[in-house]
Amino acid sequence: MAGDRGKAGDAESLRLSALNLALRLFAKPRMRRLGDPAAARCAFAAVTGLLPKPPYLLDLPGLVPGAAGPLPVRRISVGPVDRTRVILYLHGGAFVLGSPETHRGMIGRLSQLAGVPVLAPDYRLAPEHPFPAAVEDAVAAWQHLHDAGYDPEDIVIGGDSAGGGLAFALLARLCAAGTPPAGVFAFSPWVDLTLASPSLAENRAADPLLPVERVEEVRGYYLNGRDPADPAASPVLAAFPGAPPVLLHHAATEILRDDTLRLAARLRSFGAPVQVACWPTAPHVWHLFDGWLPEARAALRGAAAFVRERLRPAPPPSAGS
Repeated sequence: MAGDRGKAGDAESLRLSALNLALRLFAKPRMRRLGDPAAARCAFAAVTGLLPKPPYLLDLPGLVPGAAGPLPVRRISVGPVDRTRVILYLHGGAFVLGSPETHRGMIGRLSQLAGVPVLAPDYRLAPEHPFPAAVEDAVAAWQHLHDAGYDPEDIVIGGDSAGGGLAFALLARLCAAGTPPAGVFAFSPWVDLTLASPSLAENRAADPLLPVERVEEVRGYYLNGRDPADPAASPVLAAFPGAPPVLLHHAATEILRDDTLRLAARLRSFGAPVQVACWPTAPHVWHLFDGWLPEARAALRGAAAFVRERLRPAPPPSAGS
């Protein structure tokens, strides 16, 4: 996957160098200081609101049945898409922040490149709604797609960071039921809430964005005293019989590096075909910077190619048809 890392294989683009410097000098210190989830949500929404959005982005809000009442969802697409197939996308944000709104630029570009629409649930966040609320909402979103007529082979599940963890918690349930999706992809997934990954310590200084000092605190908001070794909270410990092909993206310098690598090993132990793509110096979920960062577009192209291979959507109509 070296060709997916930017303009020249492993070379870091000038924009990525500038972004890493800015994150290290400004974003990471601020993340160390932010007091509570409410403040973090406002700051994250403000930053992501400045990121480029693809033109002609269609973003339709709706409600679907959920475990605790109506679950808000967003149906996001760009350009001609095959609506007989779909991506179920679970956004990141450490289980305490983020929404389909904060991720819609990246999600829209993924829809455009893959040629399929995206259903993105606005799942309940901690600490107001601790574990397993977010997992329940991921399951509800899948059930909605099933009830709407999508077969498992018509759906690819995706997610980033905490949303990647939710994606694999959902996959474990679907594997146990014998109804896995066509495939799963994740960007820098957080899949081990026991905090056993060596990279948490090894990349403490190298990670340009995430301060490891806050990880245990954020975990506490989400788990609220529940066992971090519960496979629904830490899917790196889950079983995946009959799992479909999986694509994982991570950066070598991020504190969650080993969550990805250990998850890949776990999935392979159950016979799943797993592709792992590593970018040497990208920040956590650099895909969000699509439209500004060449490494983001390259990574999204790789993810879209995976989706297209798994779903094989119908080509868009020709100009003369």
